[in-house]
Amino acid sequence: MHTFTVAERDVTHAWIAACKKLDRKDNPDRTGLHTVVRIADPLSDDPVFRAELDRLRTARRLEPLETVANTLFPAALAAQCADPGDLSERYRRMYPVLKRYPGNRRGTYFGRLVSYPAALKANVDQLGTVIARLRSQATGTKMAAAYEVDIAAAADETEETGSELLVHAAGKDNSYRGFPCLSHISFQLDRNSRVHAAALYRSHYMFERAYGNYLGLGRLLAYIAQQAELACGTLTVVAGHARLDGPITQLRPLLTGTSRFAA
Repeated sequence: MHTFTVAERDVTHAWIAACKKLDRKDNPDRTGLHTVVRIADPLSDDPVFRAELDRLRTARRLEPLETVANTLFPAALAAQCADPGDLSERYRRMYPVLKRYPGNRRGTYFGRLVSYPAALKANVDQLGTVIARLRSQATGTKMAAAYEVDIAAAADETEETGSELLVHAAGKDNSYRGFPCLSHISFQLDRNSRVHAAALYRSHYMFERAYGNYLGLGRLLAYIAQQAELACGTLTVVAGHARLDGPITQLRPLLTGTSRFAA
């Protein structure tokens, strides 16, 4: 089994380090199991490097990285909203239209945060719940780990049979591929009033999704911390299965130091 753990200061360096761990001669299929990527400052990345990745993505007819990031956190919409409740309500009103777009038929990650399809009650606003719980712990004795967000839910069942056991909502996201590859986000509060996040993916395509996902998760973490009047901490992303996909011959100069964009 090929696996790795990397810890870097920002999104760009973390993504490069993870890709280099996968692109090894002793790993010919460029895959890994139970990989861990930890990002100290998940709000920071190199915009020049991101633009170069977007150039390669355009050549492969993939959406921009900002589009990927927006499925996890719609930063522009959030900037126009008065508070998390307003953001959740406005997104829920937009959600039926957003789901008409190609690739969104089964929903978006942020849609699951503000309108989770719970089995026993009306759709749940997990974003507001997590922020409220964290805010209540901002002073006094802090509860370190009581802030969970589910992405996978029990209504995503298809005719295909998957290979996962989801603790919070088993029996739903059982297709082999596609939404949602992200299953769960857990938030932790440390004694210095910093909020950290750990995201669990069942699979992660490094070129197609990972960089944009890191951006979106970092912005989501920062927003939750700000709204709870806390500081933004680290982001950790665990992938059950990671694959270095994409145009590998064009990517390698970015990873190996033969390009000015390399770490």
